[in-house]
Amino acid sequence: MRLPRPLDPVELRVMGSLLEKQQTTPEYYPLTLNALVAACNQKSNREPTMELTSEEVRGALERLRADVLVWPVEGARAERWEHNADRSWELDPPSRAIVTELLLRGPQTPGELRGRGERMYAFGSLAEVESVLRRLASGPEPLVVELPRAPGQKESRWTHLLGEPPNLSVAAVAAPHARSDELAERIAGLEQRLETLEQRLGALLVRLER
Repeated sequence: MRLPRPLDPVELRVMGSLLEKQQTTPEYYPLTLNALVAACNQKSNREPTMELTSEEVRGALERLRADVLVWPVEGARAERWEHNADRSWELDPPSRAIVTELLLRGPQTPGELRGRGERMYAFGSLAEVESVLRRLASGPEPLVVELPRAPGQKESRWTHLLGEPPNLSVAAVAAPHARSDELAERIAGLEQRLETLEQRLGALLVRLER
């Protein structure tokens, strides 16, 4: 099964962080526990931000390991962890980027996903993003779903189905108005600059652990 059970918020953050670092800093992937904790607690590209302890992250890793979604890498001096989402969830590069963004940032419009996902996969057009979303939403075990458009929203928003099922009522998604696709892409550029600084700090942490 692609989805043996709903993942809890800590497990979702761990999976999202492992997926993100595999794509954005492959030279430091798989991740040590300390590097993974730092990735989970990043302030950029995270909604909501979290303050997880190493014990909480370790517990999530063990639960995910039981479901064969992560495993430790043998042979490294410091224990490192990698995900198995590509095989378990049948992800290719474009779908991996979209699922990663949904795990880390929650419901988003196709334009937001294109702009924010650019650091992991260069989507050729908004239509390509929408095509990938439709593919992820199809089949007996969909990974994403399109949310009902709330009053005042111009763009539809999508969310993942890897945790507790979302409330699909319009009222549940009416709070934040979707930003325009153009603004989303501009904001993504600023977010990527901030993430680059955080990645450099993370790289220093990894070097100290070696």
